[in-house]
Amino acid sequence: MNHALASSPIRLVIVDDHPVVRAGLSSMLSRQEDMTLVAEFAGASPMVDFVSHAPVDLVLLDLRMPGMSGIEAIRALRQSSPGTKIVVLSSFEFDEEIYQAVEAGVRGYLLKDMSGDDLMQAIREVYEGQLCFPRRIAQRLEDRKRRANLSPREREILGFVAKGFTNKEIAAALHISQFTVRNHINHLTSKLEVSDRTEAAFFAIQTGILMLSH
Repeated sequence: MNHALASSPIRLVIVDDHPVVRAGLSSMLSRQEDMTLVAEFAGASPMVDFVSHAPVDLVLLDLRMPGMSGIEAIRALRQSSPGTKIVVLSSFEFDEEIYQAVEAGVRGYLLKDMSGDDLMQAIREVYEGQLCFPRRIAQRLEDRKRRANLSPREREILGFVAKGFTNKEIAAALHISQFTVRNHINHLTSKLEVSDRTEAAFFAIQTGILMLSH
């Protein structure tokens, strides 16, 4: 179906904390006869409230914003507005973020370096019921799906490892034995398919499993 011939335009909402990005997207959408921008937001929380009470076909969403994260917003939208399709538009392509977004229910994961024409076409495809994941995003998603999920405790310990803590220091911080710490590290290195704790920490940061604050 060519939505340009349909009787009503695709109703979109933009969510991005950068005004320049919102302005650029708004300008592109204004030139599309089959699309209309219903609202734009700098944060996810007010968007979720708005969409739960307004007819919106598709939300174009950044993942990294102050306050409610993009992943949290996706989960909230899937609960409050299950008929609204969600597409991530991000500058980042970390395996873990892609995986979490897909698990939360997005229909597409696009990168901000794509052309405007390709973005508009992707919006149309998702609206029509297709999934839209560029090849390199799809490959990262497949790579991530092959790895087992880390438990919350394993993630916690991996965070300490990435910060340079020894097993003894991790054990003291978490009030567990060094033997338990070693077991967790053995399990997480196996799940991540890496050879040691240093490689595990590097891999976790590189793929977005860990987001270290500075």
